[in-house]
Formats: sequence, C-alpha cells, structure tokens
Amino acid sequence: MKIFPAAFVCAFTLAIGSTAWNQEATPKATTATDDGSDGETGGYPPGELGEMVRLGETLVRETSSHPMTKPLVGNSLNCTSCHLDAGQHPQAASFVGVAAAYPAYSPRESAVITLEERIANCFLRSQNGSRPANGSKVSVAIAAYLTWLSRQTPIDMNPTAPLGPNHLTFLDGDAIEPDIPNGRSLYADRCADCHLEDGSGSDEGPPVWGEQSYNDGAGLAKVLKMASWLKVAMPLDDADLTEQEAFDIAAFINSHSRPKFQPEIKK
Repeated sequence: MKIFPAAFVCAFTLAIGSTAWNQEATPKATTATDDGSDGETGGYPPGELGEMVRLGETLVRETSSHPMTKPLVGNSLNCTSCHLDAGQHPQAASFVGVAAAYPAYSPRESAVITLEERIANCFLRSQNGSRPANGSKVSVAIAAYLTWLSRQTPIDMNPTAPLGPNHLTFLDGDAIEPDIPNGRSLYADRCADCHLEDGSGSDEGPPVWGEQSYNDGAGLAKVLKMASWLKVAMPLDDADLTEQEAFDIAAFINSHSRPKFQPEIKK
C-alpha cells in the first residue's frame, strides 16, 4: 500500500476526493454541517459572493497552476497538498471552522494576525513563494472560501495560536524516538511509487523534498507536525500508519535538503 498516493506539505498535494494530486479537479459544492463536519449541500452562496467563494476553492485546489496564483508559488505544491480535499478533510489540516478563530494571536509573528495574513504566510512558507497582497482578489477569494466553510462555526478568536477548532491534532513527540533508517525503508516501500526514490514527485504525488517542495520555514518541515499529519492523512483514504511509522517517515523526509525560508520575499 502506498503512503503518499498524491498528497502533501500545508506534507503534499494530495488527491482531491480520490486523486489528491489532480490539479484539474472540479470543485465540489460541500460545506460544514451544524456539527462542524463536512456535508454535501449542492451549491455556493448566490451572486458575486458565490463566484468569489468558487474562485477561492479553485485556487486552493490549483494553486501552483492557476494563472492568478502561479506567479506567487515557488514550487509544485497546492494548498490542498496539506489541507486535503481542499480543506474539507475532517482531520488533515481542516479548513472547516478556521475563519471563526481570526483575528488570532500568532506566536511565530508575536502579533495578532488576520485570516488573510495567515493565508499569505502559507504562500511564503509551504509554497516557497510570495505573499498575495491583503485585499487582492487572490487573498479575498481564498479567505471567502475558508469563511464559507466556517459559517456554521461560532466566532471564537484564538488568543494563543492561529488555529481553528478542527486543526491538526499533534502526536506525543516526547514518547517516540524517530528511526530514520526505518523511515527510509518505509518510504521505499510505501511512498516512492508516487513520490519517486529521490523525492522529486510525479503526476501521482508531489515533491516531498528538494527545490520543488516546501521550504524549511513551513510547518511540515517540523518532524512532529509532519508525523501528526501523516498519521491522519496517509495512505490517502486509508490512513493506517502507526505512530512510530509516521515519525520514522517524517524524520526521513525532513532529513533531506529543501529550500531555505526567505522572509524578505514579498509581492
């Protein structure tokens, strides 16, 4: 069984629905239900707002190839690489409810930030690119999509971290010592078919290290976060890794070179 059928990085552009790496997938009209889970509703909001939400979902799914966002992206990843199924996956860095947490305090920036600023940071780190300007069509569209997914969630601004109610749950990093050699074997057995032995990626799975992957300032560049993500996301639609296996693969992937975070890159 393959661990990265088409996923990754905020680790890899994964299958959207059933094929995570498909950048041409048609956006689904799904939304959050009253209990915060995903549910089919059959439509976006009406009028221009609905068109903006639709554009936002498209940009999330096609970030590296869409003409509006391609100039802002410095690698081969899409937002849905980390936020599976365009953020509608219930556990893998879900977008459902996230807008209700903003403005939020961000320890990394030592400041209170808006949802648009958080989106811009993902472009800079996970996509190794440039920030879309606040108020630009790209920024507003993606924020509109995230807000649409959050409309059933009560506002609850987060005073400790820029995280929504369905954020990725971290594993216990103190309880497990990653085994990189075992991670190398697991990667060869379960990941390399899609992401290739050299991590450079293919049509079936995005790059997981190297110049076309996330930079070392991205969240998934941390072994704990990557392992926690792998545990709930991989293999796609059949996540069955043990916690030890998730840590081993995460440590192996993140032992490789990748672009350096450059905070001065802005557009």
